Amino acid sequence: MIKLGVNTVLFKDFSFAEACEAVARAGYDGVEISAIAGMCEHIVLDDWKSQAADIRAALSNTGMTILSSEVASQDPERLKKAFEAASELGIPVINIGPGGKMNEPGSLEASIESIASLAELAASFGVTLCAKAHVGAAIWNTETTLKLMEGVQNPAFGIDMDPSHIYRAGENPADALPAVISRVRHIHIRDCKGRQQNPGLPPMQACGRGDIDLIGYFRAMVRAHYDGPVCLEVIGPSQTKEEACTIAAESFGYMNAILRSMGAR
Repeated sequence: MIKLGVNTVLFKDFSFAEACEAVARAGYDGVEISAIAGMCEHIVLDDWKSQAADIRAALSNTGMTILSSEVASQDPERLKKAFEAASELGIPVINIGPGGKMNEPGSLEASIESIASLAELAASFGVTLCAKAHVGAAIWNTETTLKLMEGVQNPAFGIDMDPSHIYRAGENPADALPAVISRVRHIHIRDCKGRQQNPGLPPMQACGRGDIDLIGYFRAMVRAHYDGPVCLEVIGPSQTKEEACTIAAESFGYMNAILRSMGAR
């Protein structure tokens, strides 16, 4: 069964316990715990051991599981701490960005080399490392994602397929997904209006509010028998708890209804 979760960056002004409670009430299966330095650190990687008991308590009290964690950084020392925490807390997937710059000579090759090295480190901890195409980065569309897949054969590495970035790269994510689904181990999801570089204000990132053919995207996912996490990732200005809860609940209702209609939940 496809599991639905929320990246806790949506609740960046609140505690991890509060985020878990809100996500559970919205109906989700779990959370993606944010470890993004400078944006939202619901797990502080430099001090994660002191947080472990509180994280476990928040999960136990709400029935949530941690589906993944977003670190974003490719810093090896920071990621080593993330892999250690993941191994101890049972976090199966660590998500990072691809790095580099779009169409810059040598940048794609450097990004692939870096990710390949980090995948080896992830493997030593029994954790899956995922990276996604990102607008403006060295890996930014399906073509460059396929080159990444070719360049990193380590089974500890997978693709995080975010339809909003693929859409803003000028593609139809529903058509693009089948080309990479064999290596997809995580999906970040959100909607967006238009193909500008940023995904727009948080309310317009709620699934079903934008221009992306998310129904077609889920159909492609189900047809390929994908059964990994699908985590809502909404970024941008801080939201009140009520606003964040509305975005989470609205997106869950939309995604859950689609998947139930397809027999995937």
